[in-house]
Amino acid sequence: MTPASEEPPTPQRQAVGRRALLGAATAAAAAPALLGPLGTAAATPPHRPPHALPGGGDLGPNVLVFDPATPGIQAKLDEVFQQQEKAQFDKGRYALLFKPGTYHGLNAQLGFYTSIAGLGLSPDDTTINGDVTVDAGWFNGNATQNFWRSAENLALVPANGTNRWAVAQAAPFRRMHVRGGLNLAPAGDGWASGGYLADCRIDGTVEPRSQQQWYSRDSAVGGWSNGVWNMVFSGVEGAPAQTFPQPPYTVLDTTPASREKPFLHLHGDEYRVFLPELRTAARGVTWGNGTPRGTALSLSRFYVAKPGVTAATLNQALAQGLHLLFTPGIYRLDRPIQVTAPNTVVLGLGYATLIPDNGVTALKTADVDGIRLAGLLIDAGPVNSATLLEIGPPGALADHSANPTTVQDVFVRIGGAGPGKATTSMVINSRHTLVDHTWVWRADHGEGVGWETNRADYGIRVNGDDVLATGLFVEHFNKYDVQWYGQRGRTVFLQNEKAYDAPNQAAVQDGDVKGYAAYKVADSVTTHEAWGLGSYCYYNVDPGIVQHHGFAAPAAPGVTFHDLLVVSLGGKGQYERVINDTGAPTSGSSTAPSTVVAYP
Repeated sequence: MTPASEEPPTPQRQAVGRRALLGAATAAAAAPALLGPLGTAAATPPHRPPHALPGGGDLGPNVLVFDPATPGIQAKLDEVFQQQEKAQFDKGRYALLFKPGTYHGLNAQLGFYTSIAGLGLSPDDTTINGDVTVDAGWFNGNATQNFWRSAENLALVPANGTNRWAVAQAAPFRRMHVRGGLNLAPAGDGWASGGYLADCRIDGTVEPRSQQQWYSRDSAVGGWSNGVWNMVFSGVEGAPAQTFPQPPYTVLDTTPASREKPFLHLHGDEYRVFLPELRTAARGVTWGNGTPRGTALSLSRFYVAKPGVTAATLNQALAQGLHLLFTPGIYRLDRPIQVTAPNTVVLGLGYATLIPDNGVTALKTADVDGIRLAGLLIDAGPVNSATLLEIGPPGALADHSANPTTVQDVFVRIGGAGPGKATTSMVINSRHTLVDHTWVWRADHGEGVGWETNRADYGIRVNGDDVLATGLFVEHFNKYDVQWYGQRGRTVFLQNEKAYDAPNQAAVQDGDVKGYAAYKVADSVTTHEAWGLGSYCYYNVDPGIVQHHGFAAPAAPGVTFHDLLVVSLGGKGQYERVINDTGAPTSGSSTAPSTVVAYP
């Protein structure tokens, strides 16, 4: 164990260059920044060469930092929420950071592109006697569009004993301690369609209620009350027993490998980024018994990016040996960000958003150890990009088992906020990559949406061997949502919806097969395993479209699946089978899943 107060050596860097079926929500106009810069400036590293970029600096106007003595905290929280509550495709981005201490009587309601986090090393360092709330009053009690918001590294003592977190995709609940219960549904138990929980301790009972699907990893819960379609647990103390499909609980005693997301914290008056260590056969939370295991980097070793910075400057900072911290905002890129050195950290705050221009790829990594990408939203630009995110170059072969690249809370969007196109959203070439919670989404509502308008054939393509995905949400692609070519791949939890807007059967015909599978393992693969996968169809343009199956895989003894389901939403399209030629068809307008417990 490396104590949190120590920093690893500076790496040597090379020179580099469903959705609601009720329709889209209205968007609120973006408002100006609420506060001036509040970040604590870090010291510039000594002996910088002339013209070198400085590390550290303030965190920008959209990072709001509170301590227990800050006046008017509730009013400021309400101001941010009023701006962001309905701002589904607007430009506001906010991070609400709470210094260690105890806060009383707060209710932090979170809207779009809003992150709340404590600044301690442990969630219990920062206690809110009150709530961090996500509800769906803005959308008539329907929580299926409560995207892009997060809570991390706080302890909550809910005012009425239970905290409400009614979310859909891209809304992680990480490293939280709820001293009470957790309700995952909106008031009135309207529709809810998310979500993800990791490294959390919930003292009371988690109540999914109307929540359709959920993945919980490496946590501890006091109880779990029900499940709708697909509830998946790995490494969760207190999880219910394995009972899929009734109740629909898929339970793994441990998570094969995990490494928690990097997070910002205070060491005295200095900002640091803590890097949790890799765990194998992981179970339970990483905090609560003294200093967490991992290392810490001073903010002075990060280039603190602000909107308006160029990709050339970001690449200069990386070449100089700095890590990247993106403050909340929108970043236009005329060339890829090139992450080439081992152990580089690229961390976004407040849903910092990267938009590639002129068809470039937003970010590419080299085939090196230990890169950590976290907390970013990548938005496709109007000119088609062949790819939006590439982990490792084509043909990457290096062994990264001891120190893998991690991709955590990195979300991809094609359309919705405006026209966008990308052939393949995320390509993973590096071996042993850990993809821990992603939502890769071809938009089904918003601006710039149509079968060809926001064309995006493929969601995620995995070429590298030994890749592990924990928490995949991949939706609405014109062809395959997930394609897996690497050997020994593993996935724990998939939530998928096929593209709503397919114009007819011919548009989704995969040769002789009706419809493109949501998750396809290539015929060349001999070893693969997956748990808790769900695919749903809602072909509202042509309800007569038929999917032969949700999942496709070679008939090989080393290729195995556990707990699969397909669902027809309201009878808008049907599945003939679940996986390959196995499983009962869906039928009629019932949303009852068709399930397969084990394949083969």
